[in-house]
Amino acid sequence: MATRTLPSEHDRKMTVMLTPFMSCSAKLPIYTLLCAMFFPQHAAVAMICLYLLGILVGIVVAKILQQTTFHGQPVPFVMELPNYRFPSLKTTARLAWDKTKGFLTRAFSIIFIASITVWFLQTFDVRINMVADQSQSMLATLGSLVTPIFTPLGFSDWRASTALITGLLAKESVVSTLTVLLGGQMSILTTMFTPFSAFVFLTFTLLYPPCVAAISSVRAELGGKWALAVFAQQLIIAWVVAWIVHLIGVALGFS
Repeated sequence: MATRTLPSEHDRKMTVMLTPFMSCSAKLPIYTLLCAMFFPQHAAVAMICLYLLGILVGIVVAKILQQTTFHGQPVPFVMELPNYRFPSLKTTARLAWDKTKGFLTRAFSIIFIASITVWFLQTFDVRINMVADQSQSMLATLGSLVTPIFTPLGFSDWRASTALITGLLAKESVVSTLTVLLGGQMSILTTMFTPFSAFVFLTFTLLYPPCVAAISSVRAELGGKWALAVFAQQLIIAWVVAWIVHLIGVALGFS
């Protein structure tokens, strides 16, 4: 929405296409969980690498878009800066509280709804019969359909695929989905991933399409065609980059 202030439609569209490469705060719970579990001694380094990877991929894509879709002379960047003043402690505290409260309220509602949905789908089969084995549930069926897509990336557990699907609704729900599917026993993640495959999973999470709210904002600003383009771009680039990371790791002897 902030791109409305850009005078050039050329720059505006390109900025919208590149913004999703900058990792949002909603992905932090995913990074924190997996980095702390699989890289306990180097969790901070692993997270920094993810952010740097997002920036690097964004730069590469920007260069490609500049030579293809957005080829042409951009409008010179001119911006009027206001007078800056040091904010008061009261103003800073109030702003921080408003932002935190808004985030917690939105995140809680999304996670709550996602958790209920995941619980329902993992408890019943397509005939709405309660199942004793999660692998027979509607959720397992849905996850199994997309699992082959992620097998070349080194993780083929249907629960990981399912978490990525629910992450399209809100990135916070990736962790809540895994929590529900694993019955709260997050140590089971060590049987689903190796440290290397966990990093590949994080790479895909870093780059794959943003949540529904972000895609909806793109649609409202630029139209459905551009929203679909952003979704497809992020999905393809996320898969390709994660696949390349996986191949490099295999070549170097990681597993």
